[in-house]
Amino acid sequence: MSELQKIVVGIRSSNLSKTQTNLLIQEILKQNPNLSKDIFDIKTIKTTGDVQNTHRLDQIGGKGLFIKEIEEHIISSKVDIGVHSMKDVPAQDLYSDLDIICWMKRHKPNDALISNSGKSFMDLPAGSVIGTSSIRRRSQVLSLRKDLSIKLLRGNVDTRIQKLKNQEYDAIILSLAGLARLNLEHLVTEVLDFKLFLPAACQGAIGVQALKNSKIKKIISTINDPQTQTECMAERRVLKKINANCNSPVSIYATIRENNIILNFEMFDHEGNKLFKKIVSDTKQNYLNLSDELSDQIINTIGQIKIDELDNLKNDFDYTP
Repeated sequence: MSELQKIVVGIRSSNLSKTQTNLLIQEILKQNPNLSKDIFDIKTIKTTGDVQNTHRLDQIGGKGLFIKEIEEHIISSKVDIGVHSMKDVPAQDLYSDLDIICWMKRHKPNDALISNSGKSFMDLPAGSVIGTSSIRRRSQVLSLRKDLSIKLLRGNVDTRIQKLKNQEYDAIILSLAGLARLNLEHLVTEVLDFKLFLPAACQGAIGVQALKNSKIKKIISTINDPQTQTECMAERRVLKKINANCNSPVSIYATIRENNIILNFEMFDHEGNKLFKKIVSDTKQNYLNLSDELSDQIINTIGQIKIDELDNLKNDFDYTP
């Protein structure tokens, strides 16, 4: 710890980050009743992704834009832990000294549609303007509805919803977990089915990052959810093996049922054509081998050169039919 009586927590300045951190602290205090809430000192840190909130994420780096500065604060011991939405954390680790020391129980990994008209995704009129900043969601929209317009949507959840209310968009797609945690689930027009919108790796999961040798691990690990950890590590391993990241039009979702783990994977090109789809399963103890086998199949089918090319959306993000 930076001080014997304090755990300094580094987070983004958004309402969602603050809410997720409060949930984390509540769970820690439940499992460690001898601790006081006062031991936690929350420090908000402006990340590149938050500061540059009008640009395309892929054109300003994409990888780790919402966590980079927080990681630097952990490395330099300015904070003890960072709290992240795990879908924002690249599978390719930047710092070998850091580790995810705790995975909170995953919550509602679906995407959600909010539309001004109250119409579901497939019922939106042709030409309707859909807002997103995700290259994955962009490709998924195009795979299903090339008659819709797509327009870049940046900013935190509150900002995005306000832009929708301002009629800048007809509908927007957001993470259901984030809306639920902010008590905004009542705004959701449609919870998007996995068959249409398979989520990003680790969507709905909150992770706690710290130095690998951190003394805090003993306290934080009391709330670790082993199922979430295994599922998310399986998803992240595939991304790492195929060298994909948050710029890539990739969906992967792992679920553990009894003693088995199931991996559901899809990859698109930027025009919305599905390049690869597969569901594989094995015993949950064999999740690393299963991830590696799936990764090999993806690379052998698509080719590493093509996968790497998909990291760069050369066209305008916005799309008009």
